[in-house]
Amino acid sequence: MSTPGIAIIGVGIHPFGRYADRSALEMGAVAIGRALKDAGVDWSDVGSLYAGSLEVANPEAVTGLVGMTGIPARATLSGCATGNSLLTLAARDVQLGEAEIAVGVGLDKHPRGAFGAEPAVAGLPQWYGDQGMFLTTHYFGTKIMRYMHDHNISEETLARVAAKNLANGALADHAWRRKPISVETILGSPVVNAPLRQFMYCNPNEGAAAVVVCRADVAKKYTDTPVYLRASALRSRREGAYELLRTSIELPIVPGTTAEAAKAAYEQAGIGPEDVDVAQLQDTDAGSEVIHMAETGLCKDGEQESLLHDGATEIGGRLPINTDGGLLANGEPVGASGLRQVYELVHQLRGSAGDRQVPNNPRVALAQLYGSPGTAAVAILTR
Repeated sequence: MSTPGIAIIGVGIHPFGRYADRSALEMGAVAIGRALKDAGVDWSDVGSLYAGSLEVANPEAVTGLVGMTGIPARATLSGCATGNSLLTLAARDVQLGEAEIAVGVGLDKHPRGAFGAEPAVAGLPQWYGDQGMFLTTHYFGTKIMRYMHDHNISEETLARVAAKNLANGALADHAWRRKPISVETILGSPVVNAPLRQFMYCNPNEGAAAVVVCRADVAKKYTDTPVYLRASALRSRREGAYELLRTSIELPIVPGTTAEAAKAAYEQAGIGPEDVDVAQLQDTDAGSEVIHMAETGLCKDGEQESLLHDGATEIGGRLPINTDGGLLANGEPVGASGLRQVYELVHQLRGSAGDRQVPNNPRVALAQLYGSPGTAAVAILTR
């Protein structure tokens, strides 16, 4: 395994949900404050900030709430992979000596309903939107339908993913949906985009999450339980891959961006998927979790059917996935979602996840993100 250069010394979260009485920036300030307290440092100790949001044009304006100390404060957005970019950029400032301590914060406040916009913002023709294809629910339904056909995955497996994640969310104080729903009820809910049903999709919502990083060799000065960033890889679309916002598919289809990002991350970390003890995967819908299990190398295509049936991906199973309920239970404020994954994995590696703690002292954790327009990111953390 590679020598760690960066340590995560603090994480913080503003619960996900809907909050009529506060702004996204206010939620971001709460998350930063909690991350700083967790790290045992003050805002005045922070040397740089990276902020990410889909809805807020200048999320770095959160400095107006946490303290206008004049530090470099920058914004970045890479769709649902924003959290990985925030973590990576904060880590690089520390690596380059630009800051002794850096903070990443993601924050968002989305209106109700599915994401939608003019196709031109993504370089797409107008007909793509006129046909209703700009709604991401169509893409995810089409992709998992083909995958189920090719690899013999049943609708019940999709329902098992959703039921598992909603049950896990009931154990997470910061989750939005905290009511377990049975496999039978999920299978009986209305179809949105076949084969995906109402309770198999996440929803855009509101929340914030933050992370504090420093050099690994000084981490013990701040905390007895540092978590090390072993790898962080992000990949964009490659010609021939079936990705979000593609208007056509060429055959044969080449491996997607998640597979490429995972391969790069494993190489950076000097480990393999067999070493992963706990994972957070992008479950925009139940089918996405199924596909990403294989794309990250955690199983082979088609093995998901038996793994879900046998409970292998539950908190007490041999490969716990989305222990805090993932997007299905938490919803997705785009800027914050990736750092929510980091928040959860840091607590799992510390052994401080409470009722959702993975047994047997997990040592290696993986976070995977996937978003528009086909951007994927994988980070590997260890204790």
